[in-house]
Amino acid sequence: MLEVLRGRDVSDVVAVVTRWFGGTLLGAGGLVRAYGDAVRAGLDAAGVRRRVLSERYDVPVGHAEAGRLESDLRGRGVGVLGVDYAEHATLHLAVPAGQDLDALLAELTGGAVHAEPTGQEWVDQ
Repeated sequence: MLEVLRGRDVSDVVAVVTRWFGGTLLGAGGLVRAYGDAVRAGLDAAGVRRRVLSERYDVPVGHAEAGRLESDLRGRGVGVLGVDYAEHATLHLAVPAGQDLDALLAELTGGAVHAEPTGQEWVDQ
């Protein structure tokens, strides 16, 4: 089972296989095959997600610009975790470490909007 997980290059995963004994003795090789096949089938059915350590930012913006900016950022691969609407709209963003969000925001808004860092978070892609 572990070799199947290693072969698929996955981490932070646990695999549990329960076998109902139906009276047929499989032997050591048969059990290895049966358990390995079960883990392969489970991975195929569940799929695999990649997790990336991302920098979190809050971006305050006017209500009129919020929808367009959110769409533009999503189109550029920036993770939009949510939007809060109060006096101003606040976009909550997750950007892979090393990506220059300030330059992207300057390009999209003509320098009118700035990001405020709020920490780091593991984000599924």
